[in-house]
Amino acid sequence: MNKRQARLFAIGSTVVAAVAFLALTIDSHRQFPALTNAQNITPAVTHGKNVWHKNNCINCHTLFGEGAYYAPDLTKIAQQRGAPYLQAYLRDPSKFYDEQRHRRLMPKQDMTDAEIADLVAFLDWVSKVDNQGWPPRPILVTGAGVAITGTRSADQAAAVSRSAPPPGPESLPSDKDPMALGEIVFRTVSPACTACHSLVPGANMAGPSLAGVATRAQQIVSSPEYKGKAKDVEGYLSESITSPSAHLVPGAMYSANGVSFMPATFGKDLTPDQVAHLSAYLASFK
Repeated sequence: MNKRQARLFAIGSTVVAAVAFLALTIDSHRQFPALTNAQNITPAVTHGKNVWHKNNCINCHTLFGEGAYYAPDLTKIAQQRGAPYLQAYLRDPSKFYDEQRHRRLMPKQDMTDAEIADLVAFLDWVSKVDNQGWPPRPILVTGAGVAITGTRSADQAAAVSRSAPPPGPESLPSDKDPMALGEIVFRTVSPACTACHSLVPGANMAGPSLAGVATRAQQIVSSPEYKGKAKDVEGYLSESITSPSAHLVPGAMYSANGVSFMPATFGKDLTPDQVAHLSAYLASFK
């Protein structure tokens, strides 16, 4: 290549790169309104953003992977926890975790109910922004675990790494294995069960640990205090998935004003077969 050819190549490649950059910029701006959920920015969302900055939440938390890494990323927290849980948690975090035992150092911000409601509205808006999977990591929570197939014990559950990837299509079980199918539902449903529940004994998160849940379910169904309609363990587990407020487990950590913090959407989002498979899977944790 002589000097003239090199010059023409440099000029041509610069023009091509500039055109590509301009086209991508225009396309990005064209998609911003839909991707950013801009049509749902309300005065409450705007005020909630101001509350977020006023309380320096970003000094500990991250949104879209930006911020401090001292505390969990909150990009999808509204979908994973739900508004009732977040409102109760923000009123008094100490009711949910023991700082000495869990090392939860979330301070009580003494926000008003209006500020809390608007902050939750802001986090809900953030959770619905199409961030195309970024950041590519789950929320960090104490004791998170991933389920395993086969006969399960507390020791086995505790030994499983929380970072195990979901099974690929080639490893999907047949429809004759409801427990294995239930495990896949447990690991892939949205919001993920592992966002709120651990399989490690004693590692209570937003929801109670599911280690030994079948044994507890039998005790609850047999108790005169039980207020639901289930007759057996799997029926109770199915009821807990589809109608979480049918029977409330005592304790401020899991409910408020007679409503469970467990999302009430799984009854619509899951098919009856998926609920049955998930119940069969959970019933194996005795």
